[in-house]
Amino acid sequence: MTDEATVSRVAVVATGVIGASWAALFLARGLDVSATDPGPDAERRLRDAVEAHWPILEKLGLADGASPARLTFTADAAEAVSGVDFIQENGPEREDLKRDLFRTLDEAAAPDVVIASSSSGLLPSDIQAACGQHPERVLVGHPFNPPHLIPLVEVVGGQRTADRAISRAMAFYRSVGKRPIKVRQELPGHLVNRLQAALWREAYSLVERGAATVADIDTAIAHGPGLRWALLGPFLNQHLSGGQGGIAHILEHLGPPTEQIWETLGTPRMTAQLAASIVAGVDDELADRDVTALVAERDQLLVQLLTAKAAARDLP
Repeated sequence: MTDEATVSRVAVVATGVIGASWAALFLARGLDVSATDPGPDAERRLRDAVEAHWPILEKLGLADGASPARLTFTADAAEAVSGVDFIQENGPEREDLKRDLFRTLDEAAAPDVVIASSSSGLLPSDIQAACGQHPERVLVGHPFNPPHLIPLVEVVGGQRTADRAISRAMAFYRSVGKRPIKVRQELPGHLVNRLQAALWREAYSLVERGAATVADIDTAIAHGPGLRWALLGPFLNQHLSGGQGGIAHILEHLGPPTEQIWETLGTPRMTAQLAASIVAGVDDELADRDVTALVAERDQLLVQLLTAKAAARDLP
């Protein structure tokens, strides 16, 4: 593999929710997909998932030659990665299982093929430690769920990852319509899950102390800052809030009050009581709603938003 233009066949290793979503995206971008999963009835479940995702991918636009017929399946991971140009791994978030799997992939794949893990929290240095052949091509390529719709991919290299592998991964993800970012340090949870965890931490604390219900917090985000966050990130939103003075004005005038808020943020523990409160709150919020219909409507609106953002001229 010399550049993104040479990627015509991708291996998707482990085809649960994330793997199936990746497979559908790669197929929609006109690639051949070699998939593997040891689970019972895995091939049928994968093909059903691709079929379910296909209509919405058609609305976003298919590449020339895109077809679910370009999907092949084998239960043998070594066979699946033979002759491919890029590997996207999506196995369980267990370091022992990852190491065993990556050892197999490293031995079976061609030496210059990038092996990217969808891991949401494991460090690439720990994963690549199992690779005795070519650890320099191992990295994390963490998508935001669902990968066939949400553009973000976090690319994280380990201690032994070559810059060339990072560049190849970034180029490949861009070539299939993703928006990759390079995370410059190995951190548990990478970047986005750390940002989410900060919000969840305070949200759980507010429920725990009785300041708000689960539904209140969901409403506050979905009908407030979440609308702006879908268009611009936290720093640019702050900058625009500062008027002509921009973010410099915000930091000067609201910096001290923000620090005071930071000092009062909660530090909840995931006790059985708190977990039960969160579950009950979600159940109450969804009491009269069809979750399947909710997901379908969410995805339809995501397509509309993505289409509108793609047409925007000035949004970064």
